[in-house]
Amino acid sequence: MNKYIRYILISCAVFFLTVAFSNVFPSEKLTSTSEPTVNLSNKATTEQEENILNLWWDKGFNLEEDKALQKLVDNWEKQTGNKVQIHFYAFGLDPSSQKPQRYLQGSISPDIFMSFKSESTLNTSLAREGKLTDVEDLIEPIKEIYDQDALQTTYYYNDIDKKWSYYAVPIHQATIHIYYWKDLLEKVGRTEKDIPQDWDGFWQFWIDVHQDLKTQHQENIYPIGLPMSIEAGDTYQAFEQVLEAYNVKIIDSEGNLLVDDPKVRQGIINCLDWYSKYYRQGYVPKDAVDWTNPDNNRKFLNREILMTTNASLSIPAAVRKEPDTYNNKLGIVEFPNKPNGERMRHIFLVEQAVIFTDAPHQKLAKDFLAYLIQPEIINQYLKDSGRHSPTYETLYQDSYWNNPDDPHTSTVTKTLTKSLTRPIYPSKTPAYSLILKENVWGRSIEKIVLDNVTPEAAADEAITRIKEIFAEWGYTKSPK
Repeated sequence: MNKYIRYILISCAVFFLTVAFSNVFPSEKLTSTSEPTVNLSNKATTEQEENILNLWWDKGFNLEEDKALQKLVDNWEKQTGNKVQIHFYAFGLDPSSQKPQRYLQGSISPDIFMSFKSESTLNTSLAREGKLTDVEDLIEPIKEIYDQDALQTTYYYNDIDKKWSYYAVPIHQATIHIYYWKDLLEKVGRTEKDIPQDWDGFWQFWIDVHQDLKTQHQENIYPIGLPMSIEAGDTYQAFEQVLEAYNVKIIDSEGNLLVDDPKVRQGIINCLDWYSKYYRQGYVPKDAVDWTNPDNNRKFLNREILMTTNASLSIPAAVRKEPDTYNNKLGIVEFPNKPNGERMRHIFLVEQAVIFTDAPHQKLAKDFLAYLIQPEIINQYLKDSGRHSPTYETLYQDSYWNNPDDPHTSTVTKTLTKSLTRPIYPSKTPAYSLILKENVWGRSIEKIVLDNVTPEAAADEAITRIKEIFAEWGYTKSPK
C-alpha cells in the first residue's frame, strides 16, 4: 500500500477511535483508580460559561503521570475553592499531529494547553499568530532560579503585537538517551563497561551483541531501534542529534540559514546516509517506518529491539514497579562522543504550558500556573509523575534527582546539569518549528528507505523545503 495512503488511513483510524472512546466513557474526572478519558462532549461549552478552569493536558505514557496531575489539581481545588476540569488527550498518538490545531480552529478552546512536542512544533506558531497570552508576569518573580537555556525556549515572537516575550511557562525538560537491555549484554559476556565511547565503535557494538545473541543463543533481536517514520516526532529528535554529532549546522548563531553552503549540504547527505543505512542493512525493524511516538517504547519493552533512543524517562517509568528490571536489566547511556572525538552536545527539549488569548478564564489560568510553578509544588509533581526533569537549577539539590541507586533518573540529571547541552532550534529561530512540524527529516529518511531515493536527492528536496519555510516566515530571530 502506498505510504501516504497508509498515513491518511492511520490518521482517520486514530480520529474515529478517539471519538469512539469519548462516547464509551462520558466526561468524568480521573480518580486514583480510573483510567484517564478523552472528552469531546459539549460539556466544555458549559465549563466556559461557568467558573471552571478547563485544562487540555497530554495523556501520560503511564498512569502515574495522569494521577500526579490529578493530585496536584485536587490540592489546588482544596486550597482555593476553584474547580478544574482536566481533558486528557493522546496528541502523541495522532500521526498527523494536527489534532490540536483542528480543535483550536473550532469555537471551543481550553484555558491551559500542555502537550508533549508542542514546544518544538506548535507553540512557536501559536505565539506568532497572537493566540497565546503573555506570561512574563508569571516568569519574572522566579526568573533567576530557572536554567536560563531552558527558560529561553519559551521566549517567542508575536507577529500581531510585534514583540518578543514569554508566551509559555516551562514545566519540565528532557534530553535524548540510549536505553538498552543489560541482561542481554551479559548473556554474551559483556557489561556496560564494554560499551565504546567512540562513535563508530558505539554503534557497531550493538550489532556485534546482536550477532552473538543469534549465534550463541538463537535469539534474533534487532540491534538498533532508530525511528524511521514521518509519524513519530522521535524521528526528527534522533536525527537532530545525529546532525549535532556530525557538527552539521542548519542555522548559525544569528539565525541565518546555512543550507546553501556546500559543506552543509554534504553534511546533511552524510547524516541521511548514516541514519538510513541501519534500516537498509536490516538492523532496524521493518515496521519502524510506521512507528508513532510510543512504538519504539513498546518494541523495546517487548524485547524486540536491543536498544532505542528516547527523550524522556517513559521507558524506565514503565518498569519502575519491577525492581529487578528497573535496576538490573534495563540500562541507560548517553550518546557517545562525536565522530571527530569531541564530547557530544546533547539536545534538550522543554515541555511548556500555554494560556490562549481567547481563554474564558485568564485570571484562573494564571493563578493555577502560578501555583504549579512554585518550586516545592512542581518538584513534587515531577517526582510523582516520574517521566521528566526540572527546569529549575535549584531543584537538583533534592537528592531524589541525584540518587545513585536510581540509575535512570541520576543519569538524566547528570546529562542536563554536567554534560554539554543545547536547546532544539525553534527557541532561537521560530521558522525551524515548521521544519520539525512537517518532519522534513522523517520524510527524507522514508524516501530513502522506502522509495530508494538517493541520500543526495533526499537532501536536496529537504533543503528546498527548508528554504521555502524560511522564506514564508521571514527573519524573526530571538533577540536573547
